Amino acid sequence: METASQTRESKGLLWSGWIITGLVVLFMLFDSITKLMKVQQVIDASTRIGYPADTIFEIGAILMVCTILYVIPRTSILGAILLTGYLGGAVASNIRAHQPLFNAFFPVIFGVLAWLGIYLRDGRLRALVPLRS
Repeated sequence: METASQTRESKGLLWSGWIITGLVVLFMLFDSITKLMKVQQVIDASTRIGYPADTIFEIGAILMVCTILYVIPRTSILGAILLTGYLGGAVASNIRAHQPLFNAFFPVIFGVLAWLGIYLRDGRLRALVPLRS
């Protein structure tokens, strides 16, 4: 039997998880849409770190698919895994291109937020990865 404080805690975790997930999704959608639209600043930034301009659309499409999978509750874990890989590639690309440390650290922040969002809203993941002793 669940107590009132447990119900409040689980609703709070659920809402926090969805808010964090929403922020991650908004950023990822913005990033993928600007790549799909081939915005000049995005093309310039991508070529600066070594990606040919003709690959930007495909990169945006891959990010869009990963983000959609992340949003769907049944595929959110798969989406988070794929986003983690995508963001890891962003870290590696920025380090290889000798970009400022923040450029390499920013995708790490979003990777952590992506997993935190799922962790807070999915009790099965919290049971699988308990952060308490």
